[in-house]
Amino acid sequence: MPPKLQPLEPYPAFTDETRVARATAFLDAMRTRRTVRDFTDKAVPMEAVKAAIATAGLAPNGANRQPWHFVVVTDSAIKHAIREAAEEEERAFYNGRAPKEWLEALEPLGTDWRKPFLETAPVLIVVFQETWGRVPSGGRVKNYYVTESVGIATGFLLAALHQAGLATLTHTPSPMGFLRGILKRPSNEKAAMIVVVGHAAPDAQVPAITKKPLDEIATFV
Repeated sequence: MPPKLQPLEPYPAFTDETRVARATAFLDAMRTRRTVRDFTDKAVPMEAVKAAIATAGLAPNGANRQPWHFVVVTDSAIKHAIREAAEEEERAFYNGRAPKEWLEALEPLGTDWRKPFLETAPVLIVVFQETWGRVPSGGRVKNYYVTESVGIATGFLLAALHQAGLATLTHTPSPMGFLRGILKRPSNEKAAMIVVVGHAAPDAQVPAITKKPLDEIATFV
């Protein structure tokens, strides 16, 4: 069967100066993004969250399978259950499961097994990756480049939330199987991460870290 094609929507006819200015403005905005661990319980506009998830859904992905599902959690009882289960896994991680070098790498960040932000922040977005998809008849179809696709989509999500002026944290308790059970997700879905969303606490602090400069992360040939 031949592919079904349609004309490409034209890109904006910017001058090169405008392209550079827009790219630089976005860079400056993203430089202010930080991983936040201290949140207030102030509500966030759900329309902004929905728009950010819709943006994530536009990410490029393998064979257009769109192998992701985003579960938005605002219910306090469910957030409490997620925190309890996550802290159980994190306690085991910090108290023996993690190799010494991993703990040493985390030490400058000041993290430990306690995860109060899972209850304090108003919104948790649990990102699931679909290991395989379903067709209307009920059969299975293979998904391709699932990890890469979900990673790109999550990057879109974080950027969109930051553009909305919301603080975020990516949390990956290991293992994360409890999330599928708590949120009653189907067997073809596997939790990839929790994106914590809200407003940073007035007294929030972040690690004093730097990012590698451009000449260390890119080669132009």
